[in-house]
Amino acid sequence: MPEIGKTQLLLVDDDNDLREVVALMLEKGGFAVRTAGNVNDALRLISSEHFDVLVSDLHMPHDGDGLTVVSAMRHANPAAVTIILSAHPEMKAAAAAILSHADDILVKPTSAGRLVSLIRDKVKAGPGPARVTASLATILEEGTLATISDWLVRVDNDRLVLSIAMDDGARCAHLPQLFADLVYRLRSPLPLGSRALISAAAAKHGLSRRKIGYTAAMMVEESRMLQVSIFQTLQNNLHRVNFSLLLVGVMAIADEVDSQLAQQMAAYVQESESDAGPIEAKRPETAA
Repeated sequence: MPEIGKTQLLLVDDDNDLREVVALMLEKGGFAVRTAGNVNDALRLISSEHFDVLVSDLHMPHDGDGLTVVSAMRHANPAAVTIILSAHPEMKAAAAAILSHADDILVKPTSAGRLVSLIRDKVKAGPGPARVTASLATILEEGTLATISDWLVRVDNDRLVLSIAMDDGARCAHLPQLFADLVYRLRSPLPLGSRALISAAAAKHGLSRRKIGYTAAMMVEESRMLQVSIFQTLQNNLHRVNFSLLLVGVMAIADEVDSQLAQQMAAYVQESESDAGPIEAKRPETAA
């Protein structure tokens, strides 16, 4: 049961010994402390109890675990003070992205007095300005041109792809519709295990690449570099990402890009698999 009159604090760390020691220190500092040793336990507590403060390790054991917990707390209680602990001093270099989700970051080991003082100061100051997050669909929609430009740079540095002469406009002509399809997929998610949607544009692209002499390896390499450019765009916008939805979105992006490549290759080799193909669904078409 919550201790009346005390600041309710959730401590999340997968190191059992460290968690117990820090919890004891925080209790001596006057906080009512609940603990969790993994992300699932932390999410369960966040969804069922009210907390004024979250103190979470960043790596448990995956790099994004701490930010997942912070993002969940932001949604459940936007006014809660959130503090990230990291054992890696180099994480200070990523502080801008991390602090878009948390109120502060401390590098382990840190003294109990410093942690308690920081929490008290943050609680006294009250919640900061609301964090502005964006969906992956919005980030990719807004970053379409920048992502295509990044992709063209990667292609320009690839001698295999550039063995086929082509101006930039022709080389990336298929990408605006592919991004429209990708944004639509993210905003209209398919149930897990569903076949991806059919894209007439993907088939047209496969036929076009075959006519100008592309090999299958060239098409695969173009698609691989496209995924790299897409994920670079997400990395550049990490400060805006809603981490609680990141994994599902990344899976959908990878599946959609791979599906488009499969449809391109099917057209490339002029094979028809309409009976066993993906379910048909209406997609938005970009303006000419």
